[in-house]
Amino acid sequence: MTNQTDDVSRALRQWFFGPPRAHGEVLDDRTVTFLELFYDLVFVVLIAQIAHTLASDVTWAGARDFAIVFTLIWIAWINGSFYHELHGRNDGRTRNYTFAQMALLALLAVYAGHAAADQSDGRSFAIVYAILLTLIALQWFSLRKYDTPDMAALTTRFVFGMGLTITIVVVSAFVADQDARLVLWAVAIGLTVLGTVLQIFRNDPQLEEAFRITESIAERFGLFTIIVLGEVVVGVAGGLAEADRDGLTIATGIASLVIGFGFWWNYFDFVGQRQPRPTALNRGMWNFAHLPMWLAIAGAGAGMVSLVEHAGDSRTPANTAWLIAGSTALMAAALAVITVTMKAHAGRRFVPFSLAAAAAISLLLGALRPAPLVLALALSATLAVVWLEAFVRHARVGSPLGDR
Repeated sequence: MTNQTDDVSRALRQWFFGPPRAHGEVLDDRTVTFLELFYDLVFVVLIAQIAHTLASDVTWAGARDFAIVFTLIWIAWINGSFYHELHGRNDGRTRNYTFAQMALLALLAVYAGHAAADQSDGRSFAIVYAILLTLIALQWFSLRKYDTPDMAALTTRFVFGMGLTITIVVVSAFVADQDARLVLWAVAIGLTVLGTVLQIFRNDPQLEEAFRITESIAERFGLFTIIVLGEVVVGVAGGLAEADRDGLTIATGIASLVIGFGFWWNYFDFVGQRQPRPTALNRGMWNFAHLPMWLAIAGAGAGMVSLVEHAGDSRTPANTAWLIAGSTALMAAALAVITVTMKAHAGRRFVPFSLAAAAAISLLLGALRPAPLVLALALSATLAVVWLEAFVRHARVGSPLGDR
């Protein structure tokens, strides 16, 4: 009986307090787990909160605030997701850390919607966010005792960078002026991006080993893209719910939804679930280009509320036109960068250029500000032409567009 009790006790300790996977212990055949899907679903609430705020404040200031808060949320997601991908296990330790993050993310969602505009919510957001990032940083820091000295040094630099971000966010919680708080958040974002870029250009072989883009993380990025695309559906449904639902309004809503379909077709046929070429620069470009792409998709979804509500106007309101068209342009440009990191072949060779042209045309449409239905149809057609050109080119070389 004593031996059985000891075995159970040992198993429990191993389950809840076992070590994480060290750097280099990559599971190449790993698939995305239900725990990761559950984790990502919490971000649906966060993104919905800030997108709803942008939908009700379609201004340049509203877009700025949205971009800052969205990027802070992305920093938390990217650090938590990569840790789980590279070091997590299917054990109690990983589950407890993940559920603790999810609890903090749920609390963060309470304050996210007005974090950039409201003094009290901004302070609360900063405090909860700092606690969340500290928890993630502690997970990364715990790797040091399981790694080689070189890997431990790399992890120390990484955690130091996270510590600097956390410190700035904590300071922002005690700043009385809301504009100053936003500046501090922007500085924290800038330093995070700059630090990562500098690491990439160090050409450190340890970094090559530490931060690999595996098949499962590529799948995870695709799943997060679907989560963000959900904001397009929410935006259209929200606009139709608020507007008088006549034929023109419904047609504008459907046409707006087709823009989201165009985002999906182009992303998943060109890069979805595909890994970049195995160099630090390509991995970095692949990783960072997803941020403006996701930001653009969510921003377009928020703008569709206003687009549908103004379906009867002869011209789209300027701010709405720029938000929708600018988001489409940014999505196309970011996707062009991502495609550059892919393995080249004849069928995909022209895609970055056609996407860049689509970005330019989208901006022109934003400047022209046609009627909402015409704008939605024109943007949808622009995305469709990009896909169709790629389809024809792939067909000519005998390679289906969806092939990897």
